[in-house]
Amino acid sequence: MWVTTVHQQPVFPVPAIITTCRNPKLHVSFPKLKTFRFDNHFWSLKFKVSAAKKQLTELETRKPESEKIRASEKNGEDVVDYGWLPAFPHVLIASMSNFLFGYHIGLMNGPIVSIARELGFEGNSILEGLVVSIFIVGAFVGSISSGLLVDKLGCRRTFQIDTIPLILGAILSAQAHSLDEILWGRFLVGLGIGVNTVLVPIYISEVAPTKYRGSLGSLCQIGTCLGIITSLFLGIPSDNDPHWWRTILYIASIPGVIIMLGMQFAVDSPRWLCKARRLDDAKAVIQNLWGASEVERAIEEFQSVSKNDGSDLNSRWLELLEEPHSRVAFLGGTLFVLQQFAGINGVLYFSSLTFLDVGVTSVALASLVVGLTNLAGAVCALYLMDKQGRQKLLIGSYLGMAVSMFLVVYAISFPLDEQLSHNLSILGTVLYIFTFAIGAGPVTGLIIPELSSTKMRGKIMGFSFTAHWVCNFLVGLFFLDLVEKFGVAPVYASFGIVSLLAAIFANYFIVETKGRSLEEIERSLNLNIQGRDK
Repeated sequence: MWVTTVHQQPVFPVPAIITTCRNPKLHVSFPKLKTFRFDNHFWSLKFKVSAAKKQLTELETRKPESEKIRASEKNGEDVVDYGWLPAFPHVLIASMSNFLFGYHIGLMNGPIVSIARELGFEGNSILEGLVVSIFIVGAFVGSISSGLLVDKLGCRRTFQIDTIPLILGAILSAQAHSLDEILWGRFLVGLGIGVNTVLVPIYISEVAPTKYRGSLGSLCQIGTCLGIITSLFLGIPSDNDPHWWRTILYIASIPGVIIMLGMQFAVDSPRWLCKARRLDDAKAVIQNLWGASEVERAIEEFQSVSKNDGSDLNSRWLELLEEPHSRVAFLGGTLFVLQQFAGINGVLYFSSLTFLDVGVTSVALASLVVGLTNLAGAVCALYLMDKQGRQKLLIGSYLGMAVSMFLVVYAISFPLDEQLSHNLSILGTVLYIFTFAIGAGPVTGLIIPELSSTKMRGKIMGFSFTAHWVCNFLVGLFFLDLVEKFGVAPVYASFGIVSLLAAIFANYFIVETKGRSLEEIERSLNLNIQGRDK
């Protein structure tokens, strides 16, 4: 998940998921992909991923029900397919969590100055940065704890419990009259967001029909974009009203209430219900969301994977060191490391300066352009995710980001007409944000739960997002120092190089998951299950 906005204050570490924020840096060392492997026997990554790709190809002969729909459409007259509609309300409620995440990302963009003035730490850049970055500390803790919660309680109840720190944190921040109070409020909000960023992709991947899993998963990115744009618009009066920040923080509690109430009417994941041995409830959910014809096949697949993998409500963190979970955890962590070090936050920070160079002096207008560009990319991802596939979108997205960075470096480094240089910088910046929103943003959060096993999905996602928040903090902490020491062009060139490495990584190590059920993917990646099936 993963998003964008424009900032005007000095850079502080701010969250970005799936991805946005205020600042980044780049420092990555990466092994040669062609010969990539670890000494431990369970890390023969390239060869096992290749075998998994071959196995997925073989699985093409077993067409799931969703594939039969396409065949019926080809043989008959025009068929309007509304197979996504039953799951849509449940996915929409879950995506409200991403809207809230985006809202809090954009929330501190302007009001931090008014907050610092009223609470008595104006001009103290360290404390201002702490108010912003304490959010990431809370998100880190939330990501670690999310795996245990979702295993024990399921997604629906975890969503409802998670709204408590989101609502309390927003209200505590809005009523703050001291630095300690605003810090505790921001920490609680970050705690809730850390759980939600893990929870939403898991819930959507397990509830959505196979045929529409990618498109519905893209609602995460769209929700985050809409949240950012909303907070930027609501923050405009803060320029004239020094107390307006309290109002927009109170407003931040409303989506939490909507999520809590909405989840009361949403369904639990049928896969979790099967793990909890509530088969009748699982069958009812499958029938309502996927259709009666899918019930027996889906339950059979769930039980087959559960029998072979020992999937139940109890899993241990140490199991991440075992195959195939170690492989998927490595892929998830690496994808987020590459996503953050590809420079999304640094580009967003300098985008405001880039627009200023071409005469766009309104920060609100520049923020709107960036936000709408990000939203347009996310909408394109919704359309392309289940047509082109995850791997192609990832590769194309990172290649586009690399080209965009090198275009900006060219505009900065070579003697060009001043107006041409500014226009190329704008083009490169907008293209970078757009291509990020098509693939690197939404695909990263979606493909990790798709590759994860039913048993370890929560903990693998928790581990992956923990890596995300750590890198997010580091790039925010060191980005400006790198720019001051080396200049913008070398740093942007580094972002382009990391983007190329990410494209190569996606080409070699990412398995295509389009059109395959989660159980088919799990069987293809788990050599133990394959052996037992034979």
